[in-house]
Amino acid sequence: MCHGICHELQGIDLGDKRLNQRSKGILQKLAADPQASINAACNGWNETIAAYRFFDNPAVTPQRILEPHIEATKQRISQEPVALIVQDTTELDFSTHPPADAKHLNTQNRLGLYDHTHLAVTPQRLPLGIVGVEEFDRTPESLGKTRERKSLPIEQKESYRWLSGYRLASHLAAENPNTQIVNIADCEADIYDIFLEAEQHPTPAHFVIRAKENRSTPQRDPDSGPAAYCKVRDEVCASPLRTTRTIALPQTPRREARHAELEIRALRITVKPPHTRSSLPTVTYNVVLVEEVNGPRDETDVSWLLLTTLPIDSVDAILRVIDNYVSRWTIEIYFRTLKTGCRVEDIQLETLQRLRNCLALYRIIAWRVLWLTYLNRECPGLPCSVVFAECEWKSVWRVSTKQKLPPTPPPLSEFMDLLAQLGGYNNRQSDSPPGPQTIWTGIRRMTDFAIAWLNFGPSG
Repeated sequence: MCHGICHELQGIDLGDKRLNQRSKGILQKLAADPQASINAACNGWNETIAAYRFFDNPAVTPQRILEPHIEATKQRISQEPVALIVQDTTELDFSTHPPADAKHLNTQNRLGLYDHTHLAVTPQRLPLGIVGVEEFDRTPESLGKTRERKSLPIEQKESYRWLSGYRLASHLAAENPNTQIVNIADCEADIYDIFLEAEQHPTPAHFVIRAKENRSTPQRDPDSGPAAYCKVRDEVCASPLRTTRTIALPQTPRREARHAELEIRALRITVKPPHTRSSLPTVTYNVVLVEEVNGPRDETDVSWLLLTTLPIDSVDAILRVIDNYVSRWTIEIYFRTLKTGCRVEDIQLETLQRLRNCLALYRIIAWRVLWLTYLNRECPGLPCSVVFAECEWKSVWRVSTKQKLPPTPPPLSEFMDLLAQLGGYNNRQSDSPPGPQTIWTGIRRMTDFAIAWLNFGPSG
């Protein structure tokens, strides 16, 4: 069952063939019902105990579990002309049932982990897989000391993870000379060290980073006194309008759905280092300003200042920068799939080692749910048998359509509609393609049908 997911552990080396085999068995069980507890996913107490012992085995580590998936992801990257390495952080909150050795999030009474993931996606948002994960937490002594940490070297700060992520992308660029690697990040990654790294690295990845700081240029501002420098946002605001665009903004808790009219400007600019690090050299990058006009002015208006090394010499190139940044939202959907679809914050294990090992498997499961979601949109004509086992697609077809099996496997789009309908998808003509939630729910029901098919159906 869950045809194909075990290939993500192909070549896993935990130092013991039985452990290697068990890792695949546990992954398959958890993937069959992503929302189930470990006990419910396993077939009886013996399997449950075996899973707990696996997570507790000192030879099993998250790095070893993820290594074959990362290698498979790199293979997929190598086949793409462009790969976006999206990095972002989310909280995993275990406050109500923490492991015995759990540490803190942002306050004394919140326990858990911060998850910083590097997800490879195509510009069309097809997730290729995970290429890196960093988990961190906080000790009681470190809480509330953000200001004191500002003077520390970058290597001793939590923000070092963003620089480390850019270096990972640059390493992938060296490994894949025929693939354009672009590191994508939100405003937390607006760190001067990354821009220096991009100019000094022998094989730098491109980047698109949303600005947090309104940095200064080396030129003085003649209108603001002898001590003032020109600001990047002012400079790009004063530059010529390059193009306009209207986009559909979906509804969120902060805004109603609406169409936003955007004005887009772009400029190549040199900026000076922060005044506390004035000995560093200047850096030069491209800036794309995206601003909504005639918006509601309720703090939901689109206003993005995007910093990038990608070209801006044409309107198409500028729009490509914006599209690449928007692809960053894929990682937010991945985190939602991990936390809501796989319910990882409900996991109850006694130690962080067990928890981290279990999380490593769920990362692969969450990726695959998202991959199926977008593969359906990118390759709708692909035979569904490429990604689903015979017992899976045949049982879903018979239960859902009440018709005889087709002579050949149906196309992926047709089958995914059936699968998603099991998860509550309405499949109306006006509906968007099914999303991850209906798919992970449909997978759970498909597994039951497939088991019945194997035991009582034509294959039984």
